[in-house]
Amino acid sequence: MAQKAQAARGMRDVVPPSGALRRRVANQILDVYAGYGFELIETPALEDLSVLLGSQAGENEKLVFKVLQRGAKLDEALAAGRELADMGMRFDLTVPLARFVANHLNDLPMPFKVAHMAPVWRAERPQKGRYREFVQCDIDIVGEPGVAAEVELCLATLDALSALGISGCTVRLNDRRLLRAMVDEAFGPVADPAPVFIALDKLDKVGADGVAAELAHYGPDKVSRLLELAGSASPRGGPDDVVAAMQTTIAAISAAGHSARFDATLVRGMGYYTGQIFEIEHPSVGYSLAGGGRYDGMTARFGAPALPMCGFSIGFERICDLVDAASLATGTRKVAVLCNEDELLQRMEQARTARTGPGLALSLVRRARNPRKQTEDLQRLGYEVVGATEFFSDGRA
Repeated sequence: MAQKAQAARGMRDVVPPSGALRRRVANQILDVYAGYGFELIETPALEDLSVLLGSQAGENEKLVFKVLQRGAKLDEALAAGRELADMGMRFDLTVPLARFVANHLNDLPMPFKVAHMAPVWRAERPQKGRYREFVQCDIDIVGEPGVAAEVELCLATLDALSALGISGCTVRLNDRRLLRAMVDEAFGPVADPAPVFIALDKLDKVGADGVAAELAHYGPDKVSRLLELAGSASPRGGPDDVVAAMQTTIAAISAAGHSARFDATLVRGMGYYTGQIFEIEHPSVGYSLAGGGRYDGMTARFGAPALPMCGFSIGFERICDLVDAASLATGTRKVAVLCNEDELLQRMEQARTARTGPGLALSLVRRARNPRKQTEDLQRLGYEVVGATEFFSDGRA
């Protein structure tokens, strides 16, 4: 019952052996990123609401888990009819990173290459494959204005996926400036293109007819023109330097032996993107494995200079579902030694000595009343199960 209630709240427990797999996946990703020079940071799970709100993070700002003020401050807010919450759980790692850079700017080299892996929380409607708590794995480059940042982020992420046995991926790319130019060409100047972006982002889910119905108030001719432009296979319509930069990024990723293509319908939901945006797709699944883009200037919200910033985030939960656990086997021998009650303490010194050898995970376990089930459970977790006398007396240690 408790497990079902937890799932209904959009949370979940990680049950062995999934925990070990997740750790190996995380370590593999972070090792690849470290090889590219990305430095690992941590930020608090809680941020001031002033950090999270007003960050142009789209619908995610409506999904913040808010934390009430405490003690006398809460009483004062209740009496005055003011906002009762003053903090919230982070909904992504990008906004906290901008705050982090602004706070520690004098201590960071520029450009700064950063890796950040941690749980985030969104008050979404729970459904299959979507949880209110999930892990993001981000890399960002701060202070690099050129497309070298976009290219390196894409190559590092593709290498991380390849290290996990996930190959055959394609990078889809677009640019928010090209999107805006496309909307303006189809509809004329639009004060707020966000609703058009949101509708266009649903093209692969609802089809052209669904997008046309959502944008019908603009007129059928204009919508038809938009859908025609959205079918373009190459960047066009924006400033020449923006088009050239997109072509450079695609060419550089392709030259490294990866598949990359322009996608005029790629939008991404965050309003803070200012330039190129990208996602990684894999033919075996109908969703993206990673996504990101350029979000220049976010540091200015926190009193720092408006620095160039670009990032890429791996969907960690989705990756764990795709990875073949056998491909990440560590080669460590896992042994569970079953002991009678009076043996547990006396065998600990022998076990400590045995663990000094390479590649051995040794667990002393009290023998259960039902040794058959105990053995089956331990073997399911990858343990070789032996008795204490057998293990320690015949040299198997």
